[in-house]
Amino acid sequence: METRPDREIIRLKRRLRYREKVNGTMARPRLCVHRSLKHIYVQAVDDAAGKILASASTLDAEVRTRVKSGGNVAAAKIVGEVIAARLQEKGVPTVTFDRGGYQYHGRVKAVADAARSKGLKF
Repeated sequence: METRPDREIIRLKRRLRYREKVNGTMARPRLCVHRSLKHIYVQAVDDAAGKILASASTLDAEVRTRVKSGGNVAAAKIVGEVIAARLQEKGVPTVTFDRGGYQYHGRVKAVADAARSKGLKF
């Protein structure tokens, strides 16, 4: 039997290494992404104040009516559009993207591209 670290432990180490370099402020919050097999979650965090400015996920009622399944790229695009709209309502035009240790690929990339297409800058 192989003895290798668990995938989740490796991702968490990568996430911590990445978080040393990325900080969120009120003017430019950190847009952090978490994905599971069934859902995707996005939050805009002001690290200086320790507050969540806005959030969106495939569990939100607004998103749930528009998606069939929460664990695919189509759902991630909708979540990206929703978080961009919510941040623009609050007057936040720019963010710092935190991919949470995940590869910038697939659903994580779909969230970023959709948020950019709706006018969010990062």
